[in-house]
Amino acid sequence: MDADPALLLETLDITTTPVGLYDAPDPEMFAPLVSPRRGTEPCLFAYYRRWQRGQTLHLTADAPGCEGCGWYLFDLPVPGDEHLAFLVEEEGICASRALAAEWMADHRAYRPQHDNVLVGPLRAGHEQYLRTITFFVTPDQLGGLVTGVHYEASVADPSPVIAPFGAGCMQLLTLFEDLDVPQAIIGGLDLSARPPLPADVLAFTVTRPMFERLCRLDEASFLFKPYWRDLRALRARQRGSAT
Repeated sequence: MDADPALLLETLDITTTPVGLYDAPDPEMFAPLVSPRRGTEPCLFAYYRRWQRGQTLHLTADAPGCEGCGWYLFDLPVPGDEHLAFLVEEEGICASRALAAEWMADHRAYRPQHDNVLVGPLRAGHEQYLRTITFFVTPDQLGGLVTGVHYEASVADPSPVIAPFGAGCMQLLTLFEDLDVPQAIIGGLDLSARPPLPADVLAFTVTRPMFERLCRLDEASFLFKPYWRDLRALRARQRGSAT
């Protein structure tokens, strides 16, 4: 994969670090590493600030972080009635245990090819292990990315962007039907995953083929046309008047 997001990031004013999810044999390729500390930082998104500092979260089947990451990223056994009760009575995200059971049965887990799932800054030279790329963006930047994923899309293609319901870690990987299809997920919507994120930031996760599309955007695209240019200038004026 020969894709450079520099122009995209600069033109959309994205200063947060994009994050890759890797399935790799050697975690040391992604150092500096941080291991999950269950109980104190249970959610994958709790490592957002560490990603921004250049660290990579190292997950394994023996140390998957929260139980959800174990189920969805490593295909570990899911508890039955206990988990359904949690979804319905504790979290209140499903109207009944029957609906919760349907939802759980409808979502397959990821089965890593290697022992290590790594989530952190993009690492040049290790693209063969890269599964998805996630941008952390404001609503304006999200609008730009949504426009970008439609730029080369045909009406006959699968929907270029979806916003499926699921846990935060699911929105980073397992809610894609096919990682070889150019597609994006609007994520960071799991209420339990949002506390570590800034209030005005959402996640936008893309497959590798969609990442390559986004990196092909050039001066002929909306990035250099009036809608984005004028919005960018307006926000700059608003920031100036607020100081």
